[in-house]
Amino acid sequence: MSEFVHIPIMLDEVLELLKPSRGGLFVDGTLGGGGHAEAVLSRLPKGSRLIGIDRDREAIQAATKRLEGFGDKFGTICGNFFDMKTLLNGIGVTQVDGILLDLGVSSHQIDTKERGFSYNTDAPLDMRMDTEQALSAYDVVNTYTFERLATIIREYGEERYAGKVASAILRAREQKPIESTKELVEIVKRTMGKAAYNEAQHPARRTFQAIRIEVNAELDGLEEAIRNAESLLSPGGVLAIITFHSLEDRVVKQTFKSFENPCVCDRRAPVCTCGKKPTSRILTKKPLIASETEMSDNYRSHSAKLRAIEKL
Repeated sequence: MSEFVHIPIMLDEVLELLKPSRGGLFVDGTLGGGGHAEAVLSRLPKGSRLIGIDRDREAIQAATKRLEGFGDKFGTICGNFFDMKTLLNGIGVTQVDGILLDLGVSSHQIDTKERGFSYNTDAPLDMRMDTEQALSAYDVVNTYTFERLATIIREYGEERYAGKVASAILRAREQKPIESTKELVEIVKRTMGKAAYNEAQHPARRTFQAIRIEVNAELDGLEEAIRNAESLLSPGGVLAIITFHSLEDRVVKQTFKSFENPCVCDRRAPVCTCGKKPTSRILTKKPLIASETEMSDNYRSHSAKLRAIEKL
């Protein structure tokens, strides 16, 4: 098993938005290896605290060890950030001053080949962020109907060859179950048109992304999770979210817009009659992206986008 490392994406930008030096209670809802958390903790004044949440128990263990020097300034909860409000309420927390969500798969999850996230290594089909949940990539690939597979690959992977890929998967599994990432990669590659090989990204990248999103229900309830996170913020509190593909970013962008401009009245109406008032303001009119230097140092930052809001 690889060491649980975490190269925090856009660290300087995240710190500038969260401003942990102002103090208070902060939450890292996707703790991972603790890279962002460590930087926030090192800037928190005395009496302030950070709570890390992650559904990956290996992440909790690794971050706890990494950050043990911060003592009771740091605490953890094992769970999904989708349930953040319930998890925090369960320990008596109803308001926080800053929240960070890094929606990407952690470096450790990708680099630990037995987790089955990577299309570059041969491993069992898994892709579970929570290794104790039942549904795995194996189940998706070997039991879903053609229609469901094609829809997932098309919508979650934005793959133009979705129908062909789904058909190829069904043909292959009629012979034997598809058990490894290598098998799946070969099936996808054989299906792709020549144009796919001229693209910069791996031919199987979109299919793997789609299956991973399905396994971990990454988009189901994301908007509600963002709304719950925003509701936890105290006045002046900041919610910062890093996304890694357009589907997530679209949800974050639209949800943030609804906080700043919640009015649902007809645009032609002379005055607002719905009574909905802004609850937060957008701090990033356009998403922040990694610098060229960071992109050259950490290739996983290439597709990252950072957006943030401040509670009114």
